[in-house]
Amino acid sequence: MTNFGEEALKRHKQLKGKISVSLKDNLDSRDKLSTYYTPGVATVSSYVAEHPNEARDYTWLNNSVAVISDGSAVLGLGDIGPYGALPVMEGKAMLFKHFANIDAVPIVLDVHSADEIVAAVTAIAPSFGGINLEDIAAPICFEVEERVKEVLNIPVMHDDQHGTAIVVLAGLINAMKITGKNLSDCRVVVVGAGAAGTAIIKLLYLYAEPEILAIDSKGIVSHDRSDLNHDKKKLLEFTNPKNINGNLENALKDADIFIGVSKAGVLTTAMVKSMSKDPIIFAMANPTPEIMPDEAVKAGVAIMATGRSDFPNQVNNALAFPGIFRGALDNKVAKITDKHKIAAAEVIASLVENPSKDAIIPSVLDERLVPEIAKVIV
Repeated sequence: MTNFGEEALKRHKQLKGKISVSLKDNLDSRDKLSTYYTPGVATVSSYVAEHPNEARDYTWLNNSVAVISDGSAVLGLGDIGPYGALPVMEGKAMLFKHFANIDAVPIVLDVHSADEIVAAVTAIAPSFGGINLEDIAAPICFEVEERVKEVLNIPVMHDDQHGTAIVVLAGLINAMKITGKNLSDCRVVVVGAGAAGTAIIKLLYLYAEPEILAIDSKGIVSHDRSDLNHDKKKLLEFTNPKNINGNLENALKDADIFIGVSKAGVLTTAMVKSMSKDPIIFAMANPTPEIMPDEAVKAGVAIMATGRSDFPNQVNNALAFPGIFRGALDNKVAKITDKHKIAAAEVIASLVENPSKDAIIPSVLDERLVPEIAKVIV
């Protein structure tokens, strides 16, 4: 069996990274050099300066995205700083290019306050057609995304939040078809009230208004808690209408759906058995999920999804973000909205023609994903 960690170290060192810049034409004559650079480029610069709205027609703004992180919440590794984040941002840029033919540039910032990140992103934004925020820790990530979206007139998305939420919704749409349940009638328990968990809660509520309970490290997020920060207080607008208190075990009794974006091992077989008939488990902690699939199946789970590629039903952000940005760039969409996210989720779900317990989400390698999602980002 391949040791992917060792193989990754070997290949990254051999290639010295995994992305590079390519040219759309070659400089094989003096005429071309004079056309693309001085003196010819001065005419282009003057024209674009006078007609800034046409910049995307004369530069790479029509097909470029900045992938930006401060390294404060990288994968499951935590705050490992900008250098630690760079291989992941390069990987994200690689996915943009491979799946959507978008020229993405990895940018890591050695600043960590909301003010500093917003200032840095907005300062470099004129160089890009879109901004993909990545691996920025909660709760700062919420403020950063909202403030950047307010001041920029190009598509901005924090993929850790919204990419995950979109794919979760897509999977649940098909899970409902298999189990015969209605999402609006379900009790959903979301474990992990950070970036991904918050976005999942908001998108599910907007789509179907199910009863949702959010769980953080101290238990159920409720009105009786005095330790909630601003963002967790806002979660109460979408969760816990009955003001239930307690822990995960209390929350899961008779629940229909478990969504985990937390840590390994928090879900036990006893908890699964306490859920309603045909429970649905999305255990997305990486690399080890909240419960292993074999344990969940023994406990009676109807549908199981994880964040891993070696199990069925991988919840992978790469199903969503390439097509969303492809559509936003091609259709000149300035803001990625909740309507776009729901439309993308419905498209992803529709690409599974015959959903089954082991096939509720299409493969990330499905070539239909990007063009079909791009069509609805208008």
